Amino acid sequence: MPDRKTYHHGNLRQALVEATAALIQETGPLAFTLSEAARRAGVSPAAPYRHFKGRDDLLEEVARQGFLDFADRLERAFDGGQPRPLAAFMRMGQAYLDFAAEQPGHYMAMFESGLSIAGNADLSAASERAQRALIDAAEIMARRLPADRRPPARMVANHIWALSHGVVELFSRGKPGGRSPVSPSEMLESGALIYLRGLGLIGE
Repeated sequence: MPDRKTYHHGNLRQALVEATAALIQETGPLAFTLSEAARRAGVSPAAPYRHFKGRDDLLEEVARQGFLDFADRLERAFDGGQPRPLAAFMRMGQAYLDFAAEQPGHYMAMFESGLSIAGNADLSAASERAQRALIDAAEIMARRLPADRRPPARMVANHIWALSHGVVELFSRGKPGGRSPVSPSEMLESGALIYLRGLGLIGE
C-alpha cells in the first residue's frame, strides 16, 4: 500500500493511477471501481475526486500513461532502423509483447476498456505517438521500393498492430504453450515476415 505521507507532496494522483493499474490487472478494466482504487491507494473514497472527475477520468489517465510508456518502448526498439530496418522492425514486435506482459493493467486500460480515445485530447495524442512509431518504421521499411509501389505506411502499421494484438490476446496469456507449441515471439515474427514479404517490403 502506498505511504500516505507521500500524498502531501503531490503523489496521490500517481498512487491512484498505480493502484488502478494493479486492480485492472486483477479484475479487468470493466470491474474496478473508484472506491476500490481509493482503498488500494490507502485514502478515503472522496480523495480521488481531488484529482479525477470520476472513474472514466482515472481510467483514461492509466491508459494515457500506458500509451506513453508503450511509445517509448517502440521508439527505442526501432532506433531509427539501426543497424538494419528489418531487424529493428522485429525488435518492435518483441517490445510490443514485452509491454503487454510487463504492464498488463495499463495494456488492458488502453485496449480493452472501451474508452473513447478520441474524446480525450491528451490520450489521443499519446495513442497517436505510439502509432506514429509504427508508421515511421513502416515508411523506412518501404524505402527499398519505388515510390509508386510503396504500400500506405499507416495501413502497414495498423496491420502489424492488429497482428501483435491478436498474438497477445490469443497466445500470450495463460499457461505458456496452452494454445500453441510455438512461442508468442516466434508466432509474431513469422506472421510479420509473411506479411512484409507479401507486400514486397523484404526479399525472400
